[in-house]
Amino acid sequence: MAPRRAKPVEAAPEIDRVEGHPHPRETAHLTGQGDALGRAARAIRSGKPPQAWLISGPPGIGKATLAYRIARYLLRYGATSEGPDDLSVAANDPVAAQVAAASHPGLLILKRGLNSSGKMMTVLSVDEIRKLVGFFGMTSGAGGWRVAIIDTADDMNDNAANALLKALEEPPVRAMLLVLSHAPGRLLPTIRSRCQRLDLRPLALVEEEKELQTRLPDMSAKERASLARLSGGSIGVALQLASGDGLMLASEADKLIDNAAGADAPAILALADKIARVSDGLDSFGGFLSQAFADRILAKAASNAPDLDRWVALRERLNGSFARSGGLHMDPRQTIASAARAIAQTARRGAL
Repeated sequence: MAPRRAKPVEAAPEIDRVEGHPHPRETAHLTGQGDALGRAARAIRSGKPPQAWLISGPPGIGKATLAYRIARYLLRYGATSEGPDDLSVAANDPVAAQVAAASHPGLLILKRGLNSSGKMMTVLSVDEIRKLVGFFGMTSGAGGWRVAIIDTADDMNDNAANALLKALEEPPVRAMLLVLSHAPGRLLPTIRSRCQRLDLRPLALVEEEKELQTRLPDMSAKERASLARLSGGSIGVALQLASGDGLMLASEADKLIDNAAGADAPAILALADKIARVSDGLDSFGGFLSQAFADRILAKAASNAPDLDRWVALRERLNGSFARSGGLHMDPRQTIASAARAIAQTARRGAL
């Protein structure tokens, strides 16, 4: 009898890839993070980089793009000043090609994988983190460096966090660990203390709109401005919004506030039906509605407009309503209708 073939291991989906745009490992351009890049470049090119960096910032802001940039340079030039001072590596360089193809033997990526049933795991497990021991114990390849990226440390369970701490306590030579985190304050203090911080900042609105003009040239200036406002200074979040239903939901949230006094029942039902057809539509719409309220309240407060307390109270009440409805998987129609009535009642005392 012929031996049974092993079932091929399925690769986990790349949840950080936005459809129609390059993955961070394929991206050479880093937008608006010159301070963090400069710190990393000076340390690496001095020949004395830290054993580990904690790269922090909101989702989609460029943490992975910076990590892959550092990895390419170390794998190509090592901790030397032989390469460019911005840590760039030519796209046609063999190292850059291997990193883009996720095939460089000196680079290890640790992230959530698939479980035995083929579904995405909810945590970054201890088994994944333990791969660091074998990886850093290997003989150095060409260039003599090994780089591991943890994307993200926020996904680790307690056992994985302790395994990472042990790896940090026994740093190998000619090796770099890049730890990505959206919320570094939640990590173990001992992990934070053994890493140097590279904090990435949200982009300014003007800066983000300029970048979006390059990446989304077919989109109107008004839509790009809306994306920049909604994304909180994150190019990644903006591209995700543009590629799905986010921009539509955000626009509907604005309309619900602007047309509060004149919205009729059929229009509200049509909006609820539209939201119901979108995956996680109610949660997303609730978030956009909350942000739209916050933007308007802040703008009015800046001009010393009176009677804003009622709008602040309404925003808080609606936040609670959408959170309860999402948690209980309620029909969006009731939640949207109730929100529209509450906004209309408040608007009768003065538009926002």
